[in-house]
Amino acid sequence: MNPIACEANHRWAKALARYQERAREAPPVLRAEGRVTRMVGLTMEVIGIRASIGERCALALPDGRRIEAEVVGFTGDRFFLMPTSDVRGLAPDARVIPAGSGTLDVPAGDGLLGRILDGAGHPLDGKGPLRFSARVPLNGTSINPLARHPIHETLDVGVRAINALFTVGRGQRMGLFAGSGVGKSILLGMMTRFTNADVIVVGLIGERGREVKEFVEQILGSEGLARSVVVAAPADSSPLLRMRGAALATSIAEWFRDQGRNVLLLMDSLTRYAQAGREIALSIGEPPATKGYPPSVFAKLPALVERTGNGDVGGGSITAFYTVLAEGDDQQDPIADAARAILDGHIVLSRRLAESGHYPAIDVEASISRVMPSIATVRHQEAARRFRWLYSTYRQNADLISVGAYSPGANPRLDEAVAIYPRLQDFLQQGMKQPSAFQTSQEELLQLIRV
Repeated sequence: MNPIACEANHRWAKALARYQERAREAPPVLRAEGRVTRMVGLTMEVIGIRASIGERCALALPDGRRIEAEVVGFTGDRFFLMPTSDVRGLAPDARVIPAGSGTLDVPAGDGLLGRILDGAGHPLDGKGPLRFSARVPLNGTSINPLARHPIHETLDVGVRAINALFTVGRGQRMGLFAGSGVGKSILLGMMTRFTNADVIVVGLIGERGREVKEFVEQILGSEGLARSVVVAAPADSSPLLRMRGAALATSIAEWFRDQGRNVLLLMDSLTRYAQAGREIALSIGEPPATKGYPPSVFAKLPALVERTGNGDVGGGSITAFYTVLAEGDDQQDPIADAARAILDGHIVLSRRLAESGHYPAIDVEASISRVMPSIATVRHQEAARRFRWLYSTYRQNADLISVGAYSPGANPRLDEAVAIYPRLQDFLQQGMKQPSAFQTSQEELLQLIRV
């Protein structure tokens, strides 16, 4: 290279170094801060910021504390934020600092096994900081429905009535419909202990705080917790954290599924998730539609549920059980009705059976598994159909039998149902600490119902 070119290159290098030094010394570019102009309930109205839906912001309180809030809506230049914690001490014109990102990711990895998290992904168990190997989007990534592996394998849940009459497939989404106090927690506990799964993810959303400790210590136990991740967002959490808790549990389950694991996801409950969505939607002015639920709630339910199920061909699976609270035992509750439409079947628990000491209190006539015809043998399906037929025949004539109006010999079908009904009842009942494997359940059904 000639001397003139070398001198020019040297001058350019020195100039570039000076500019780089100035850039390092320049003050950081700050995002525009806003201020709180109004707060009603848990919704803050903020002006002066530019943010996107889902973006996190920090609110500066007079005592020096900062709390987190999330953008949940906007109109014109006004933004609506929902806090994730207590806002006691918040004053008018409080500073609002956007975090600068509308994408929220959460921790995932084998290090989460045996841990208990809150709805924001922070540890609740006092075992120190979380160890994780990846961060995944809170709202997940969609799967091409044509790329999903079809459900063709049965899943042993350890409950005889479900294994035999409402066979569950690996990757199926089932609803557990129940009013309050009819034994859904006991049934969930049985499935948690007995189900053949690599990993269990439990989402306790909007339930009583007392139930979290009871579920971990009495239902999961140390052995069950070792292969589980528990996400707890109890009823006293903000509605935003309750919704995040459900999404967090699903994201963690998705990560394990993408590693080729078979995951059991238990969500208690889908109704509390919908109620949290209702609180947020109504607070920002969305009009109610059905029983106070705005339309956006019914759009969020399938968005959450469709994230579960089987992954790509050759990958893992998420078999999900969502509890649905039927308010006042009304099976036509709008959330229960919407859940039935988007799930692959439902198990209904009966208060009448629970009050009579019948556990698990599964209503055979009202329950169904939509996947069972694809995964059970023809003989098994025929036996299950005949079981339900005999059980339903007796229940339809129970009043006549109880008042002595039933005459043996008048109806051969009813005679058969009356003769076998006590054995049907015995088959449906099971102790909470007595597992019944799928093969055993099937054999007992075939012995009981000759087909």
